[in-house]
Amino acid sequence: MQTLLAEVKRSLMAILALAILCCALYPALVWAIGQVLFPSQADGSLLKRGSQIAGSDLLAQRFTDSKYFHPRPSCAGDGYDATSSGGSNLGPLSKKLMEDVAARVKAYREENGLRPDASVPADAVEASGSGLDPHISQENALLQAPRVATSRGVPVEAVKKKVIERTEGRTLGFMGEPRVNVLLLNQALDEGR
Repeated sequence: MQTLLAEVKRSLMAILALAILCCALYPALVWAIGQVLFPSQADGSLLKRGSQIAGSDLLAQRFTDSKYFHPRPSCAGDGYDATSSGGSNLGPLSKKLMEDVAARVKAYREENGLRPDASVPADAVEASGSGLDPHISQENALLQAPRVATSRGVPVEAVKKKVIERTEGRTLGFMGEPRVNVLLLNQALDEGR
C-alpha cells in the first residue's frame, strides 16, 4: 500500500510540475520573447488611424464604399467575422457555390464598369479558406482602380501607382503570387501617402 501511495504522490508531483512548465512558464517565455523581438506582430499587427485602431494588417475587413478597394468575399460568419473564421465548405460541384460565384462575377463587373464578358480574377469572386485573407491580387486591385479613382475624384494613374507601390512580392521570392493588402492600400489612400 505504501508503494502505491508513493507512486500516486510521485505522479501527482509530475503532473503539477508539467502543468507549471507547460501552462505557465513556457507560454510566459514565448510571450516575453514575442514582445521583445516582434512587438507589433505579437500584439496582432494592429493599425491605427490617429489614436483609434483601424484594424489588423493580418485580417480582412468589409469595405463597401466605392472609394475603397474591396477585399475577397468572406464566408466567415456573417462576413469578415474573426470569431467565425472558416470557408463555406462548398465543393467544386456545389450548385450553391456556382450560383454564388456567378452572382459575384456579375456584381464585380457591374461595380467596376467592366464589359459583360470581361475576365474576372478568381480572388474577386471566391472566398479564401479562412474568409479573412487581407490580400487581393494585383490584377484585382488594378481592375478596381478606375472605380476608386472616379469615386475619389483623382486620376486613375495616381491610384494605379499606389497599387503598384503597395504590391508585396512573392513570399521568400518564390511562394505565392504578388499581392496587395487591402487595408494598408485603403489607409494609404485616405492619408494621401
